[in-house]
Amino acid sequence: MKFRTALVPIAALSLSACGLNSVPTAEENAKAKWADVQLQYQRRSDLVPNLVSTVKAAAASEGMILTDVTNARAKASSVQLSANDLNDPAKIQQFQQAQQQLSGSLSRLLATVESYPDLKSQANFATLMSQLEGNENRITVAIRDYNQAVKDYNTRIRTFPDAVGAKIFYGAKPMTPFQAKAGADVAPTVNLGNGN
Repeated sequence: MKFRTALVPIAALSLSACGLNSVPTAEENAKAKWADVQLQYQRRSDLVPNLVSTVKAAAASEGMILTDVTNARAKASSVQLSANDLNDPAKIQQFQQAQQQLSGSLSRLLATVESYPDLKSQANFATLMSQLEGNENRITVAIRDYNQAVKDYNTRIRTFPDAVGAKIFYGAKPMTPFQAKAGADVAPTVNLGNGN
């Protein structure tokens, strides 16, 4: 009788060490961090039309860049990625490419604004630029937090003893981290000259 009573806590400890709780907790944390990434991209998407409207009023001659930003924003908004797609590298790459296209358009817009200081003097434009810069920083932080959560989850499902529960009970698969595009380590060239 004492032997059976002693087995109950040991069995409970061994099951808890097999990832029955920690694997889904880590997975849900990674999914929550992905939702934060999407939130920041949505915030940027909502901010861009206001920025474009303000700049259009002040810089009609820069319509082509603003059109690129608007088109890139529409494309970025049309590519959706759910938490269930986090195991599909192709879908994550498609999402990243759309977001990177918008980032590139926004970079060209920022470079244009820097070459025309009189645009910066407008209070509304300066406020929107500050919000845009802050949002880009929030996106970076959200991506970093997501990648850390994915790393924690992927490590948990691959290491003993959690790997046992991850495979047997959940059929857990690794999640895909958000990755920078190739060449992101090289600063973009901004040529504000005569177009050559």
